[in-house]
Amino acid sequence: MATVRASAADLAARLEVDTDRILVGGRSMGGRMCSMAVADGLRVGGLVLVSYPLHPPGRPERLRTEHFRELDVPCLFVTGRRDAFATPAELEREVAAIPGPVTVQIIDGDHSLRRHDDEVADLVVRWLASAFEVVGA
Repeated sequence: MATVRASAADLAARLEVDTDRILVGGRSMGGRMCSMAVADGLRVGGLVLVSYPLHPPGRPERLRTEHFRELDVPCLFVTGRRDAFATPAELEREVAAIPGPVTVQIIDGDHSLRRHDDEVADLVVRWLASAFEVVGA
């Protein structure tokens, strides 16, 4: 989580804004680390979580969601319909614990979302435009 904090601080400094004016996120474990940093007090404007690893494949009893109740920022989750780390139903159920606004987008893919980069990027841009005041979106 120290790397997430340092990266957020570096980006905010380069943009000459506070960290609560930027968003952080990542794919799979990178997204989990960002969400854990936010739950631990990193102040950012929101989270973008692609292929969030809700649990190890085939181990739905080993949820990685204990920190969700601390996420008080807008969150976008993008997941594949066939993701072995989180079924759409599991993800929808678990994100209900998040007190901040949550959007879940499900696309036709597995955990890798291979060959879905453009679709993921489009979903992120549209979410940014609807969830925040984005100039030129």
